[in-house]
Amino acid sequence: MDIIANVKQKVKGRGLRVTLPEGEDERVLAAAEKIVDEEIGRPILLGNPDKIEATAKKIGISFEGIEVINLKNNDKLDTYAAEYMKGRDNITASLARRMVSKSLFYGAMMVRCGDSDIAVAGVAHATATLIQAGKLTVGMMPGIKTVSSYFLMIIPNFQGRKDTPFIYADCAVNIDPTAEQLADIAIASAASARRVLREDPRVAMLSFSTKGSAASASIDKVKKAFQIVRSKEPRLAIDGEFQADSAIVPRVAAKKVKEPSEVAGKANVLIFPDLNSGNIAYKLTQYMANAQAIGPFLQGFAKPLSDLSRGASSEDIVNTVAMTLAQLI
Repeated sequence: MDIIANVKQKVKGRGLRVTLPEGEDERVLAAAEKIVDEEIGRPILLGNPDKIEATAKKIGISFEGIEVINLKNNDKLDTYAAEYMKGRDNITASLARRMVSKSLFYGAMMVRCGDSDIAVAGVAHATATLIQAGKLTVGMMPGIKTVSSYFLMIIPNFQGRKDTPFIYADCAVNIDPTAEQLADIAIASAASARRVLREDPRVAMLSFSTKGSAASASIDKVKKAFQIVRSKEPRLAIDGEFQADSAIVPRVAAKKVKEPSEVAGKANVLIFPDLNSGNIAYKLTQYMANAQAIGPFLQGFAKPLSDLSRGASSEDIVNTVAMTLAQLI
């Protein structure tokens, strides 16, 4: 069973609630129907009920098992506005109400207040907007200040193994992370790996140097990030700095890494030093190795929120929902 099928099986029949803030989009409606049909969760669509109903009729979608919430008129707006105001002295009740009546903010407030288990959006909103909504509503994981992303990469044939999974991070959000941000990315990625991989995370901090084979400010950043993670998560299997081959190929690691390592040659979580390298690497892997690239998924939030690409298909939405729900199990 592949990872997506395994994840769907894990969440099936649990009745977990899934908020989809872009409920008027045809792809979202089609995904909601599939989520019900596959018993992945209980979809909640946000938007104008008349527009949602018209779109559903147009594409032949059944509303059975799907809840629709009118953002302009419902009994939770004042409750969410009051909750949103907590800890904020510089916001009025009317402004808070306007904020939480926006679809992304409303969906995230549902998650914050326990009225939904996850929220997934992005087909009609920029990633930056979703990140802003997440930070201002559910907040961040304890000890993490950086929102980042990961891709689940499935390599069809790697070192004689079929369908080998890797976590690649960060490939979509942070352009040039500081050492502290890179450490946050590594810690969040390890937590993501625990949820989606069928093995413990082994985190490699990547560079163009392996254990001092070269010197530069960018390598120093990776080394510093590694030390920060070690101090925060002493039990985590993490090592670096590594060139990519030293991280994932045992025979190369045996030649280049002279000290004992839990990670060298067997990493399953790859942390790239910047967005240039991460984005290039995942796309090269996807097309040159015919790999499956699933994501990107946002990570670092205190509660599960996920992003979608603007071009996501209904099946992409379903898979992202399943992967995000898996964070709760």
